[in-house]
Amino acid sequence: MATEDDDRPRKKITHEIGQDLSLLSVEELTERVALLKTEIARLEEAAAKKRASRDAANSIFKS
Repeated sequence: MATEDDDRPRKKITHEIGQDLSLLSVEELTERVALLKTEIARLEEAAAKKRASRDAANSIFKS
């Protein structure tokens, strides 16, 4: 049987760099690690796209 808590939307996981981690559970820490790994991959992909655009522009103007 579901409890009332199961019907509530889960609080969105957020993380602030440098925040105190002492009050977080192991599960919460693991969720944050996953969140940050996903964000790192997103940032690396964006940087790669920008680098490719810059390199393409440089190759046109250096000709």
